[in-house]
Amino acid sequence: MKQKLILFISLLLAFASCGNPKVEQDALPQKTASFRTDVPLDSIILSDPCILADAKTRQYYMTGTGGLLWKSKDLALWEGPYRVADIDTTSWMGSRPQIWAAELHEYNGKYYYFATFTNNSIAIDTVGNNVIPRRASHVLVSDKAEGPYRPMADPTYLPADKPTLDGTFWVDRDGKPYMVYCHEWLQNNNGTIEKIELKSDLSGSIGEGKLLFRASDSPWSREKLDGKTVPNRVTDGPWLFRTGTGRLGMLWTSWIFDVYTQGVAYSESGTLDGPWVQEPQPVTPPNFGHGMLFRDFDGQWMLSAHSHRVDEKGRYIRVPHLFKVDLSGDKLAVDTLSQL
Repeated sequence: MKQKLILFISLLLAFASCGNPKVEQDALPQKTASFRTDVPLDSIILSDPCILADAKTRQYYMTGTGGLLWKSKDLALWEGPYRVADIDTTSWMGSRPQIWAAELHEYNGKYYYFATFTNNSIAIDTVGNNVIPRRASHVLVSDKAEGPYRPMADPTYLPADKPTLDGTFWVDRDGKPYMVYCHEWLQNNNGTIEKIELKSDLSGSIGEGKLLFRASDSPWSREKLDGKTVPNRVTDGPWLFRTGTGRLGMLWTSWIFDVYTQGVAYSESGTLDGPWVQEPQPVTPPNFGHGMLFRDFDGQWMLSAHSHRVDEKGRYIRVPHLFKVDLSGDKLAVDTLSQL
């Protein structure tokens, strides 16, 4: 009788762990209704593409604006999209936030999802004719590169009254982790790039943000304002890297009039504190931007960015592209003829 009871309990436990659909769903990313396989990179419509080359699975994981994820074994053909972001719907984000510029970062054995969340039902400011919604960079976590990614301890990383976006990750020479992000130009009229220290497990922020540089510091970005040509006010898509000589650089994006443009700056101190010196010229062809860097499984450094154009109906069309990059010297060099 005792043996039968033990067998019965064992069967119940097996059913609970193996046959429970909720357990299976929690363990895997969720396919969307538009899921496809063997999709060429240039057939994917995606803004702000960020690619993680995961050594554990030998797969590439690409995410970006929209909160979706694509997977590939060779960078040429992809499958997806999957839903991987599991937010707290009772938080300030609400039940259906917009998700922009998601990034994947591996750190201390876990995977982190840096993204911008916008709740358009909450207004935090009005500047001129622009109503500023609640928008902030935030971090989710997973044990696996493919997710799912879930909230951590702190519901807020950056001030509620400040629209921030495009948060990225960097460990500086002091050994501390930081989020580097943009304070949106729609509120401050001259977009900034700032840093804030993160807790050791990235579950929240420490202290206040610190200014690194402003959009107007760029010698190449331009716009027309009240009939005059002035520096553009947009800061977008920061990404940190080191060159082969140890120099600290930052990719970031703005505009030359109506042309989306990828620039780069370098820190004279070799740390986030700068001062940051802007390169005089863009580093990619016109209408490419929001770049990031990764090394493929053959050791080649690559720049992932999206092309930017407006179709005949006035819709933005953004497609991921890859460029080979040389980081062996003192500056980043993009092979603009190697576009994939």
